[in-house]
Amino acid sequence: MKTLIKISLLALLGGIFLSSCSDDDEGSITNSQDDYNYVGLDVGNFSKEEWYPGGELGTTLNVSNNSYQDETPAVTSQGLTDAFRLGEMFFERNFTIDSKPYNGLGPAYVRKSCLDCHPSYGHGKRQTSYSATFGNGYLLVIYHPDDGDNSNDGSYISEVTGMPQTKATSPFLPPVDEDQISLTWKTVTAMESGLPLQFPDGETYELIYPELYIPVSAFNTYPQPENLAFRLESTIGIMGTGLIDAIPQDSIKKQYELEAEYIELNPNYWDTASNNWGASALYTNWTSEGHLFDGSQVPSEGLLKRYTYALTRASLQDGAGANAIWNITNVSRSDRPLLYTTEAWADAMSMNQDVINSIKQDPSSAYYADGTDEGIAEAVKNLLNPNTNQFDNKWYNFSPEMSDANYYAFMVWHRGLAIPRARNLNSAEVQQGKRIFMELGCASCHRPSWTTGDDNYYVSDNIRTLGELPRYPRQKIYPYSDFIQHRLYMINDIHGSWCRTTPLWGRGLSLLNTGAEDRLHDCRARNEIEAIMWHAYSKQSDAYESAYKFYNLSKEDRDALVKFLRAI
Repeated sequence: MKTLIKISLLALLGGIFLSSCSDDDEGSITNSQDDYNYVGLDVGNFSKEEWYPGGELGTTLNVSNNSYQDETPAVTSQGLTDAFRLGEMFFERNFTIDSKPYNGLGPAYVRKSCLDCHPSYGHGKRQTSYSATFGNGYLLVIYHPDDGDNSNDGSYISEVTGMPQTKATSPFLPPVDEDQISLTWKTVTAMESGLPLQFPDGETYELIYPELYIPVSAFNTYPQPENLAFRLESTIGIMGTGLIDAIPQDSIKKQYELEAEYIELNPNYWDTASNNWGASALYTNWTSEGHLFDGSQVPSEGLLKRYTYALTRASLQDGAGANAIWNITNVSRSDRPLLYTTEAWADAMSMNQDVINSIKQDPSSAYYADGTDEGIAEAVKNLLNPNTNQFDNKWYNFSPEMSDANYYAFMVWHRGLAIPRARNLNSAEVQQGKRIFMELGCASCHRPSWTTGDDNYYVSDNIRTLGELPRYPRQKIYPYSDFIQHRLYMINDIHGSWCRTTPLWGRGLSLLNTGAEDRLHDCRARNEIEAIMWHAYSKQSDAYESAYKFYNLSKEDRDALVKFLRAI
């Protein structure tokens, strides 16, 4: 378990533990020999609050190689440390078929553990092949191109789950055979925008992007899908995610209103004509499933989606990790009682003679039925089919595998992860980098700060009575995101084209914590320079003008901006 270094106005105490770190031009800025002398003070163009990006309740002073794993001071002050540590175990441990309390893996799954996708709690690492193993945070995106030429905007295929599974427990075959997945990296030879792959001062940069291919033969489904296109998405860092939950919905709405005056926003999330939410912006069906922290009903308007690249999830307690602990490992619980599978996979497994023969050798199997080929096939077809499980009690014979108490602990942990303090804000170069960041207009999307509200969070009723979750009321926080989607128009872009602005806080410690500093939705950017220049790949990019200004900076100013990004 990790040792929490409590946030304190007496920041010198933090320096006692942290003063051994130093600047590293090859990796992330951590902490200069004397930066602890300035923590909590106004320095240059940084206010004293900016040392604490998670506010007093959400920041850890730890900036070492395990800083992403710390609990927030709110966890400590609310007496939730034991629950946090228990929840942490569910994040880190491999799930199995029957080893309680980490039981329930499969029958098809994406990964054995959450830690597999979030190495050291950070962003996934760039990979040269697809394999559902530790450190590979990639998720497959498999869809039907709208126009037949690999468009980014087609619908997901229905034959496999939304997060396609490449693993299965015996005797079943995985829905997608990962041995047949081909992942190659291509190098950009010319920018669509016409910018050279060389800065005006002569320094060069290189941009790479992934190409993914999966043949139809890799799909163990019936029927097998046709007319396919593919993308990759990598997991993001999970530190500080509970703080995002505490930003008032009305505050983010004002940000939408502001940006809609100057730039086109995703019409599914913002209706410019009515100056109000679009059809997909809010969850509206939760009033029967949970309540707010104070016991009141969810607002009739619904809850704003603020998580994932595609903004598919609202409250953390029914989004991101709360959903992933079910659908990544396929571990059921009382509010997620069904298997995360598809009818096409269930049908294919019921037709597979090797599967039937294996089950026939094990009369204790839930799929054994009467022991005949026909009986086993019917049991497999119905037990693996989530639609049958939902509507036919004859076949619904699985009990929840994760208890509500353990799920509650997992949510304490997830909502209780701290964001590391900022580093080197006393540096003149970092201060120069902040000035440039603002002058380029980067803050238009990477909005620096927000103030949390009362944090009357949503929570599902199955765990609301078990205890509080960490709360972050009235904190000034610095995530550097507007939590709105924009488009960069990159080659082999993200599916759907629109992508939520990724928070920048804490990313400067990625190399130290995870061993990599890959950025963007598929890890195509190996460092900050590449990430910025991808914003200038196309003149259609929402961030082209800012990235073009960066392109024309002197090397000194480019380096200063990078130092700033690594400091926050």
